Amino acid sequence: MPGSEERRDAPRQVGFLLLPGFSLLAQACAMEPLHVANLLAERRLYVPRTFGLDGRAVKSAAELALTPESVAGSDVQHLDMLMVCGVSPSPASEPPNLHGWLQRLASRGVMLGGIAGGTQVLARAGVLEGYRVTLHLAGADAFTRDFPGVHVSHQLFEIDRERLTCGGGTAAMDMMMTLIAQQHGARLAERVSEHFVCERIRMADEPQHVPLRARLSHAPQSLIDAVTLMESNIEEPLTTHELAEHLGISRRQLERLFKKYLQAVPSRYYLQLRLQKARQLLRDSEQAVGDIALSTGFSSGAHFSTAYRNHFGISPRDERIPRH
Repeated sequence: MPGSEERRDAPRQVGFLLLPGFSLLAQACAMEPLHVANLLAERRLYVPRTFGLDGRAVKSAAELALTPESVAGSDVQHLDMLMVCGVSPSPASEPPNLHGWLQRLASRGVMLGGIAGGTQVLARAGVLEGYRVTLHLAGADAFTRDFPGVHVSHQLFEIDRERLTCGGGTAAMDMMMTLIAQQHGARLAERVSEHFVCERIRMADEPQHVPLRARLSHAPQSLIDAVTLMESNIEEPLTTHELAEHLGISRRQLERLFKKYLQAVPSRYYLQLRLQKARQLLRDSEQAVGDIALSTGFSSGAHFSTAYRNHFGISPRDERIPRH
C-alpha cells in the first residue's frame, strides 16, 4: 500500500482527554514517559495532545487548571491512541456527544485507555464490552454491578488488545512504560524507567496493594491482626490453630471471619500471601529458587514448585525475568 512504510515510521498521535477533577499525578505519569521516550530515542515516537470537553481550562483534583489544545469530538485530528483521565469515582455526567466520539474512535481501531475514572467513562460509552479492565479497588464492586459485560481484574493495570486501563496514580507510569516496551522494545522502556529513577517497571499482573483496613473498613480488628501476623511470619508460617491462639479466639471463629470478609479459608489466604512474596523475590532478586522456597515457608523445592504452578500456571524457574 502506498505510504504504508511512511505511516509505520510516523510518530504515534496520543490524545489525553482531561475531565474535571482528573489527577495531575496520574496524567503526568502517563504523559511524561512518552516525552522521555522521544528524548532517549532522539526522534519523535509519540506526539501527545490534550483534549477538553470545551475550549475552557480544566480544573484538576488539586484545583490547578490546564488549558487543552483541542476539543473532544473533533474528528479532524488523527489519533492512534486516546487516554481518558477522569476523577474516581466518575460521575455519570458526560455529554452524549463524547460517547459518540469515543465510539467512532473505537470503530476506527484507535487504542482507548482509561486512567482512574476514565475507565468508567469508556464503559458508559459502551466501548469496553468483552474487554478485561482494571480500576481502583474502591470502585470495583459498583463497576462490576453496573457493567456485567466488562471483565474486571484487581491487577495493577490491564492492556487487552486495543484497551488499556489502570486505577490511577503511579500505576499509569508502569502501564505506559510497558506499552513503550511493546511498541519500541524492552531496552528503551528500561532506559525510560532509569530516567525516572524507578527501581523497576512493575508488571501488569501484580495486584493493587491496598491496605486491608482500607479495603475492608468494617472488618473486625481480629481479622486485621490475623493477616498482619501472616504477613510477619512468611518464612515460618503459623498454623490456623496457632493464629487463633495468638488472637484469643477459637479456630472456628477465625475461619468464619476469613470466609465472611475474604471468601477464603485462612490456610488458603496464607498460601496466597506466601506465593505472592515468592513471585516478588523471583522477579526482583537473584536468590536461588531453593532459597526463595525456604524463605517463603516451603519445606522443599518440589512442594514449592507444585504450589507455584498450581497458583500461577507456570513454574518458579519460568517466572524469572531475563536480565540484560
